[in-house]
Amino acid sequence: MTVDEIGVKQYQLFRQFLEQACGIVLGENKQYLVRSRLSPLVKSIEGATLNSYIDSVLSGNQSTRRAAIEVMTTNETLWFRDNYPFKLLEKEILPKLIEKKRSNRIAPIRVWSAACSSGQEAYSIGMTWLNLKKLNKTPINVEIIGTDISNEMLQHCQAAEYDQLAISRGLPAQCQNDYFESIEGNKLRVKPELKRLAQFRPINLLASYSSLGLFDVVFCRNVLIYFSAEVKKQILQKIAASLQEGGILFLGASESISDLTDEFSMVRGSLGLYYQKKPQ
Repeated sequence: MTVDEIGVKQYQLFRQFLEQACGIVLGENKQYLVRSRLSPLVKSIEGATLNSYIDSVLSGNQSTRRAAIEVMTTNETLWFRDNYPFKLLEKEILPKLIEKKRSNRIAPIRVWSAACSSGQEAYSIGMTWLNLKKLNKTPINVEIIGTDISNEMLQHCQAAEYDQLAISRGLPAQCQNDYFESIEGNKLRVKPELKRLAQFRPINLLASYSSLGLFDVVFCRNVLIYFSAEVKKQILQKIAASLQEGGILFLGASESISDLTDEFSMVRGSLGLYYQKKPQ
């Protein structure tokens, strides 16, 4: 066995650790994924091998555990992913929420970006709101909460600085001009007008969400695919409890909640589908 291979028993134990720590379920043959994600961490420690690193994680070493969770839960993201949820927000959902809240101007529209990675989704929601507000001079405000299990990703969100590779992944030129400013290092930084709309907090989707309060809209996209059916059910129940009556849930384009919960109705909007919390 070379240093780049994972023992069968070690892989099974690492799978169990990851599922217990953050709910992610690895398949029987995902050794290559573990190897590719952990290799940079292994190389940063003199004399370490992939197997010795996994041994350290399994033995309860807190620093290696945190680092392993960070890299195994970091997923790719891009601006305005799939596009239609943001069009639905702009054209249908946000205008209805503005009208609904018009009688109580103090209450903001609250949107949650769950498993927000490096912040592109949360800031895309913010840009959608600002674009709409240019046309609809509403006194209503929006509050966007982005959450992730990875502290490293949350630091990226809060810094709100993106390199050219990240910017090239779906950010329209007009949004780049309106909501970003150039900084040194050939990077772009989110302008204050957009940045102040979003807050970022650490949340493990296996834990409680009660500290976040209630939301009008939740984005939990391309996340449930990593969990077992039982964990998916638990997460959906907690999301339902975090939504206002009639609140909206967006899932990933390839995700479905059929047979997992009866707390939502599927709605086919003019631009795509979403889920709405049923009346109690």
